[in-house]
Amino acid sequence: MQRLTLIKQEIKKRIIGHENLIDAMIIALITNEHILIEGVPGIAKTTAIKTLAEVCNLDFKRIQFTPDLLPSDITGVEIYNPKTNEFQIKKGPIFSNIILADEINRAPAKVQSALLEAMQERQVTIAEETFKLDTPFMVLATQNPIEQEGTYPLPEAQLDRFMMKIIVGYNSIDEEVEIVKMLQKNIHINKIVNKKDIEELKTIHQNIHIDEELIRYIAQIVNKTREKNEYVEFGASPRATISLFKASKARAMLKNKNYVTPIDIIESAKDVLRHRIILNYKAEADEITTDKIIENILEEIPIP
Repeated sequence: MQRLTLIKQEIKKRIIGHENLIDAMIIALITNEHILIEGVPGIAKTTAIKTLAEVCNLDFKRIQFTPDLLPSDITGVEIYNPKTNEFQIKKGPIFSNIILADEINRAPAKVQSALLEAMQERQVTIAEETFKLDTPFMVLATQNPIEQEGTYPLPEAQLDRFMMKIIVGYNSIDEEVEIVKMLQKNIHINKIVNKKDIEELKTIHQNIHIDEELIRYIAQIVNKTREKNEYVEFGASPRATISLFKASKARAMLKNKNYVTPIDIIESAKDVLRHRIILNYKAEADEITTDKIIENILEEIPIP
């Protein structure tokens, strides 16, 4: 698990601050899951994802989502070759290890669905042919905050496909000073792991011990989101329970432990649940956020 520390250190050569984003990307890598990253432009979301691909020696593709994008622009298309008098498959950018779906909420629903289907099934159908996607395959989608103009909010069922939603804020003044000073340096990024190493990390993740009492604690947290509440319209799905289970084990790995503790679950809860809880109009009127709901749940349930 020392390799995870080395991956993190290498990413931090180029990314100042944003500790939670870096942790989330590594968690997604070892759990073979996808994450949604929300934040205003210019705060190094794209740079962080590109650096992760570089450090892990993985193929990387960036897809800029725009209102005129078509599903075939992502998955690929069947084209006619007049020289051979045959149709050929031209694969799209989805055929890569790490996909940066940049500003996913700027694309219409059909395009979002095409990407999210590939995320779920890990395969793509072009014409009548089905292709398996590479392993590892992870989508790191960025989106602008919903209140910005020109966006198409992701439907709840599609949001649920993402293991975590990470909110990335502005850097502190000291961090911004470091960012500017970093521009004067020639930073070399080392390749720390490869595909084989990542598969080994996934095996280690599966073998991380978690007590049955802690599994019940995870289930209680998720179930609590579904209880009658003046602010909650819908709670989290069973997929959230699985995601919190996986994320907690991966977070334990990041701390160089081979077992999960309650703090690993608590630290993962907001990222896993915030996009899966649907609030009502009363919550909006009273300025109650999903993060606040999760904080209340964690306070109410006794820690094992």
